[in-house]
Amino acid sequence: MADAINGTRTNPAYLPGVDLDPRIGATVDLSAMAECGRLLLAVPAQHLRRTIAPLAGRLAPSTELVVCAKGIEQETLCLMSEVVAALLPVHPVFVLSGPSFAREVALGRPTAVTLAGPDLAGAARLAGELGSERFRPYAGDDVIGAQIGGAIKNVLAIACGIADGRGLGNNARAALITRGLAELTRLGVAKGGRADTMMGLSGLGDLTLTCTSTQSRNYALGAELAAGRELAAILDGRNSVAEGVYTAAAARALAAELGVDVPIIEAIDAVLNRGADIDDVIGALLSRPFRAEADGTARGITELEDGKPKS
Repeated sequence: MADAINGTRTNPAYLPGVDLDPRIGATVDLSAMAECGRLLLAVPAQHLRRTIAPLAGRLAPSTELVVCAKGIEQETLCLMSEVVAALLPVHPVFVLSGPSFAREVALGRPTAVTLAGPDLAGAARLAGELGSERFRPYAGDDVIGAQIGGAIKNVLAIACGIADGRGLGNNARAALITRGLAELTRLGVAKGGRADTMMGLSGLGDLTLTCTSTQSRNYALGAELAAGRELAAILDGRNSVAEGVYTAAAARALAAELGVDVPIIEAIDAVLNRGADIDDVIGALLSRPFRAEADGTARGITELEDGKPKS
């Protein structure tokens, strides 16, 4: 793959038809990373740990690490920044997340994202260095919140794909996005993020994009499931990763650990990983007791202000 990219100045497997900047070069030699002042970690979430482990001790302590992967590690329930911090503890860690289909970014179409770091000044500096007229990072300092938004929206996109695939209508999709945002917010706050982050680009922005477009791998997967295709067959026919498939179980387990109610996430995990029938899951969600809209969102956030989740 590296030779093909260098030889053709394209990435035919993942960005067909897009010419790469001449300054971009591909390599499989990890020693080439030693002189880099900044690394953008854009591998699939479940492969991040084994990909970066060989970098330990090879990088200058000042090398900045920017997490671009969106997910929760299945085995440990760690966010990606926690994986990086465990393996490469001396390096500053930032998170780049938000509504951004890679092809549109590569084609120079206007895109706004969140760039979160351990301090706002550092994130703002890095945003200025990575940004351009068409690629606009907004600085933030909520590393946890930015990652929860990016991870959970993939699970919710599968839910929206299923709903649309079963012809449940625009009202149902809007309800899933809104109630999904409530789940995302509860989980983010319980994990240590801030509610206002969930209303920004890495939360509501990414959720809206991923839940409403057939370009989304997760949304498209949900629609295929709704049409009766088996998950294994869908995944076998792809060369790209639908992160929500792997995040669903981890998100459900993390929510249980933190005492957070996440019925939509639990429903998607049941369909993906526990053999649940789609129509039965839809029926169960529609049979839940009526409740006040603020229950578990605004009220739950108030209860969590001391940092200790309430069951």
